[in-house]
Amino acid sequence: MPELRKDPIIGRWVIIATERAKRPDQLTNLTQEIPAEKPCPFCTGKETETPNEIYSIRPTHTPPNTPGWELRVVPSLTPFLRIEGELDRTGRGLYDLMNGVGAHEIVVETNQHLANICDLPEEQIKWVIACYIDRIVDLEKDKRFKYVLVFKNYGWSAGGGRVRHSRTQLIATPVNPKRVKEELVGARKYYDSHERCVFCDLVKQELHSKDRLILEIDGFIAVVPFASRFPFEVWILPKRHSCDFVRLDEEERKNLARILKQVLLKIKIGLNDPPYNYIIHSAPFRRQKVGYWKSIEEDYHWHIEITPRLTRVAGFEWGTGFYICPVPPESAAKFLREVEIDSEGG
Repeated sequence: MPELRKDPIIGRWVIIATERAKRPDQLTNLTQEIPAEKPCPFCTGKETETPNEIYSIRPTHTPPNTPGWELRVVPSLTPFLRIEGELDRTGRGLYDLMNGVGAHEIVVETNQHLANICDLPEEQIKWVIACYIDRIVDLEKDKRFKYVLVFKNYGWSAGGGRVRHSRTQLIATPVNPKRVKEELVGARKYYDSHERCVFCDLVKQELHSKDRLILEIDGFIAVVPFASRFPFEVWILPKRHSCDFVRLDEEERKNLARILKQVLLKIKIGLNDPPYNYIIHSAPFRRQKVGYWKSIEEDYHWHIEITPRLTRVAGFEWGTGFYICPVPPESAAKFLREVEIDSEGG
């Protein structure tokens, strides 16, 4: 019989369709009808084909916008939001609007023409994590911005486009994203009732039961959520309570790089290299606002959500807000646990 499961953080219900349960090889791999790859503007020697770099790691101390880099950040050529201008909040009757002010940056994660970040060495992935942190810290200085979302689109059906070069996007927004606000509200309600962080309780329960645990590595865990929206959805959470991703120290950055690489390798090998997205949910920037962020340091917990694109969202999901997951989370976790990898290269 199908199960309805309730997400303990935001209260969303999902349907675990046990009667439609599928093995990984029965799931639709949304990699069909991929258009031909475009010439890559992100490789070494193509620096003039992107806007001027904002940030780079250059071990040989070469000049900006020239070869010799290991990682670089450039503004998006087609930004969703633009850095110039003022917000100019206004209203038209019952409608609110403002100018599309923000920042949209591309983190080019390697000078090699590789598509999947899990094929990079752990040290390079640690540099990528350090870059995320540095860029968020810098963007926080702009008082127009309330949030920076870090996200990766890998593969055509996950929004990766026709250039297959490993990269991440950062978008700074003048408002807090709805999905993050849902988590913030849910976490605060749980804290008000229990005087504990719901994410910390989740970590403890998953470590105790191990039913949905994939990996535990040096202060981090990777789990398939109890109320998974998608088959083989994975969350990576720090065991140490922290609401801010940017507070990772040097050792934690190294350990996060290790578990992120291993999880993505397991997904690549076990699920035939599917498209996926990952996003980092962290606490918003805290400005002076009485009472609103009163308990955020105690109640919220940053994490990474990884969603392989193996099924399509259809009318029932759009119409109800429910998700239908055809693979029980416990089965997905067991499958991924048993995928053997070579963490040095897959």
